[in-house]
Amino acid sequence: MSNELKELIREITEVYGPTGREERIADFIEKRISPYVDEIRRDAMGNLICTKKGTSGKRVMLSAHMDQIGLIVTDIDEKGFLRFAPVGGINPAITACREVVFENGVRGVTYYEQKTVTDGKPTLAQMFIDIGCDSREKAEGHVSIGDICTYAPHFVDMGNRVACGALDDRICCAILIEAMKDMKSPHEICVCFTTQEEVGLRGATAAAYSIAPDFSINMDVTMSADTPECMPLPMKMGEGATIKYMDRSAVFTKPVIDFMRKVANDNGIKTQNEILKAGGTDSGAIQSARGGVASGCVSIVTRYIHSPVEMADLDDCAEAVRFVRALAESEELPLS
Repeated sequence: MSNELKELIREITEVYGPTGREERIADFIEKRISPYVDEIRRDAMGNLICTKKGTSGKRVMLSAHMDQIGLIVTDIDEKGFLRFAPVGGINPAITACREVVFENGVRGVTYYEQKTVTDGKPTLAQMFIDIGCDSREKAEGHVSIGDICTYAPHFVDMGNRVACGALDDRICCAILIEAMKDMKSPHEICVCFTTQEEVGLRGATAAAYSIAPDFSINMDVTMSADTPECMPLPMKMGEGATIKYMDRSAVFTKPVIDFMRKVANDNGIKTQNEILKAGGTDSGAIQSARGGVASGCVSIVTRYIHSPVEMADLDDCAEAVRFVRALAESEELPLS
């Protein structure tokens, strides 16, 4: 499965799909998952909701977000340079001197004002995108204000580990597709690939209300704590998928945590505990939907999140496929 999963990860991370512009990635995922589900629909937010029917009368929601961070054009000056604003959590320290790509295929590079930046640490307001045009008129023939670009995709194959942009959260989309291939659950399984997570969990908020699940497992990436001089956290690449205890959006209940640990132990699945001090996930929106949903989160430990070189371990991904499938197939769910 590793080679198949690696190829799927490579393909899914190359598809354009920043926040609010998820149509292409939704098309890609729909084509890949359609053989394994009974119904597919999209809602007004653009969420892709894929349902496999069950017999138990219970509904399980599995989810991962499709969108990736980007840069939206806010102005084009008389010399054809583009100013931009962030769409999602853009880090200025890694955004200068990057190749970017727009939905229509136009490519450019980012740089910064040399007179105003004297310390080598430009802010986003001091940066611009150069698409190779020498006038506003020429630039407007290629790009318009309101267009969104992303870091240009570049897949780095390091054997059992891979690096590229958009692993957050396309790697989890790929895992859910793989998990559905051999899914044999008594429950109705609603796999939701959500939109606009990077700007406030918006797609998941709408989807969870519509789906009204009895139980939910969300998937996302999480920080690693195995690089030099990093933040002290328990998560490390290669130690399995995580069972999340808390992040900035949610605290997970003891019945759900105990259920997840039991399923992992009963199936010999390698897991590690996760506490994320910064950042949130769609879990926060799903957990509080309607009257509340019994919710858990499985994460993939990932280095260099929100960069063009996000890195993950394929063994962790394989364990996550097994884990999500086992959780969804369990006859007894933690519903209280």
